[in-house]
Amino acid sequence: MTVPAPLLEVEDLHTDFPAGRGLVGALRREPRRLVKAVDGVSFAVHRGELVALVGESGSGKTTTAQSLLHLIPHSAGRVRFKGEDISEISGRQLRALRRQMQLIYQDPYESLDPRFRVRHVVEEPMLIHGVGKNSAERRELATEVLERVGLTPADLFLERYPHQLSGGQRQRVAIATALTLSPDLLVADEPVSMLDVSVRAGILELLDGLRDAGLGILMITHDLSTAAKYADRIAVMYLGRIVEFGSADDVIKDPRHPYTRALLSVVPRPARAGMKREILQGETPNATEIPVGCRFHPRCPVAIDTCRDNDPELSTVPQGPDEHEAACLRLADLITNPSTRTPSQRVEGTQAGGIGG
Repeated sequence: MTVPAPLLEVEDLHTDFPAGRGLVGALRREPRRLVKAVDGVSFAVHRGELVALVGESGSGKTTTAQSLLHLIPHSAGRVRFKGEDISEISGRQLRALRRQMQLIYQDPYESLDPRFRVRHVVEEPMLIHGVGKNSAERRELATEVLERVGLTPADLFLERYPHQLSGGQRQRVAIATALTLSPDLLVADEPVSMLDVSVRAGILELLDGLRDAGLGILMITHDLSTAAKYADRIAVMYLGRIVEFGSADDVIKDPRHPYTRALLSVVPRPARAGMKREILQGETPNATEIPVGCRFHPRCPVAIDTCRDNDPELSTVPQGPDEHEAACLRLADLITNPSTRTPSQRVEGTQAGGIGG
């Protein structure tokens, strides 16, 4: 049986930004430093699949999404979409690609132009890409897509301005605008982080239902509980690199990387009442000065001397499914004895904190 090719393939993606030297640095002719925002990321998204990219603020999740969508230039690596290499495309080819890859922004209060009525917001992509023969046909399409995202009857919303909508309604309009061109891939960048808890579930259920039509979704989030419920697979990012990747069940029920365990330990969940909370010490290192060896070792509660010198690659988890990978030198030790800690490394707490972003 032939396995269908992934809808999206990202291979060894790198995105660097030059860091400012300042006046003194320029006068001293100091070499420019690079911010390694994305440092060798690889993953795939299939049709009808939701992949969650998880990590704290500053881990490189949004930069990864913007790089593969060509919203910012990447420094190295390959991106394939429906089997075609799109790493170097530009101009008309890139414009045609925009119809097939759409982005939902984090903040629905900023992503909608306050001067446009909902009808104009939804119809704008149609005008840009030549969809719809006339105004009446475009209005009909706008009505259909608004009702598809739960804004019914659509006639009540078409002539409203963004300020006349609630946060959840604004995000539904943003999703409708992304769906107007019938894309194959949807990138949702923290789609519910700016919304009240009461409306988050509705938006997430909407995104979850879009997969039934074969739409591939890459969802960026810092909330592992959200990823656990809706994602098929989870990629955990830390300082520009994926440190654990596998099915949602494997990553949540059997986390292998210490960073993933720390993220999970502070998720408010009664089922984890007996799990020690690991409050990571310190801040994420500066991306211009990534630590030598394992980039997580300065904050890792189980780091050993070897971690200071060796930078682990993603490898298949022993005694686990082939698709579950983690990048940790102590992988075998943690599986044999998951509670391995030295007295000085064991961190116990009663309050969650230090992980979200």
